[in-house]
Amino acid sequence: MPLDPLSPDLPVVLLSHRGPVSFGRDAAGRRTAERGAGGLVTALTGLAGHLHDAVWVCVAPSGEDAAVAQEAGGTVVRVALDGEPRLLADGEDAPGRTVGLRLIEVPREIHDAFYGVIANPLLWFLQHRLHDLPRTPSLGRAEHVAFEDGYVVANALAADAVCEQVEKVGGQAGVLLHDYHFYLVPDLVRQRCPDALISHFVHIPWPGPDAWRVLPPDLRQRLLTGLLGADVVAFHTRADARAFLLCAQELLGLPVDLSAMTIQSAGRTVRVRAYPISIDVPELEAIAHTDAADEHLVNLDHQLGDGALILRVDRTDPSKNIVRGFQAYDLLLTEHPELHGRVLFLALLQPSRQDVPEYATYLTEIGAAATAVNARHGTGDWQPVDLRFAHDMSLATAAYRRCDVLVVNAVADGMNLVAKEAVVLSERDMVLALSEATGAHDELGRFAVTLHPFDIAQQADALFEALTMPAQLRRDRREHAALVVHHNDVRRWLTAQLSDLAELATRSRDGA
Repeated sequence: MPLDPLSPDLPVVLLSHRGPVSFGRDAAGRRTAERGAGGLVTALTGLAGHLHDAVWVCVAPSGEDAAVAQEAGGTVVRVALDGEPRLLADGEDAPGRTVGLRLIEVPREIHDAFYGVIANPLLWFLQHRLHDLPRTPSLGRAEHVAFEDGYVVANALAADAVCEQVEKVGGQAGVLLHDYHFYLVPDLVRQRCPDALISHFVHIPWPGPDAWRVLPPDLRQRLLTGLLGADVVAFHTRADARAFLLCAQELLGLPVDLSAMTIQSAGRTVRVRAYPISIDVPELEAIAHTDAADEHLVNLDHQLGDGALILRVDRTDPSKNIVRGFQAYDLLLTEHPELHGRVLFLALLQPSRQDVPEYATYLTEIGAAATAVNARHGTGDWQPVDLRFAHDMSLATAAYRRCDVLVVNAVADGMNLVAKEAVVLSERDMVLALSEATGAHDELGRFAVTLHPFDIAQQADALFEALTMPAQLRRDRREHAALVVHHNDVRRWLTAQLSDLAELATRSRDGA
């Protein structure tokens, strides 16, 4: 009999850089907890809530997170996930979903090298094809030292924390590792916990072998070999999975079966899979209909009247292509003056990674682009761009409910959960204007107006098409897109992964 992937027979340990909550202090000095930001954390929070006694291992980046880690002394604390997240006292029960939290203390200088030199400026930029190759990257001695003394060390600390949890349940557990921060961890866990069932999910795009040749041969070999310690290496799309297979074949010279999507490595068969990530629909709908969200919706209705709303909800990451989005809107207003005073572009943006120079510069460029549109087209009683810097899910969900067009024009994106959130919550049959370079386009592209991320003129035309689309076509497309998201929800994403691991566990137990 195969294991039930959602049963206690398969204990689960999660690893990601960011966790489900971030701790801080309020003005009175009391400890606070707020939900972690980002699509990955949102999806994993939904995932963890469906599991029995899951333990979530993550890095303690802030001062208060580190304080919680120090107080725990390397042990697991429990966190309530429903409603306002909070840290539970020893022995305290809470209704609804809870998860065990194991915070890893990473010394500041190690974290700065691991995260601020390698993970973001190097790996994120490489995988999103953001480098200006005549100029970047330039790997000097400092970058090599950062890899050895930062990335390698942080991965070892993470692997130790994961293995501690696996060993507590007898050595066999489902180990779900996540993203580009931890490419070395699968092999480290494999060496120490050979009976663990290991999946590593890469949530960002995976480019082909030529892109990886930007890295020195030794470095890229270590990253790829580290990933191949997993039983399953997973991506959002089959295109990314195929690109990984080709990297193993061309860069490591390993036997690869492109049809079966397998790699032979170190005497083992590594499976490569595509599991499109999704959202927790009931949780999202609950957030969207809180008093705070309803109040935001009233305010938006008052601001807009009977005008149309173009919306984007993003982090201020260069890969999100925000500046070109404003340039396309500028062109739309130039070519269609009849839209003046009748449409608003609301951009809800969360500042991201401002310690990375490229991100800080891009944030400045975003502000300048929005100001330019308002200066060129605005009037005394109408400003075409409403730019807000905030991380507020109640506001975002209210805007999803009210918007007429959602813009996602990323230059590269592993999935993009904003697109899925909006089609589910829309109350006005919004049109999804979606970049062909997102994983979400694989699932929702046939119901969207497709954007080419580098073609500003095409994006302007697509915005006009979206704003003028007949009502019945809008309704049909939006409803079909919502059905896809409801069907392929976060539980289905989770079950597919754990079912594959459970099948491997059954084969291992039966000697197959």
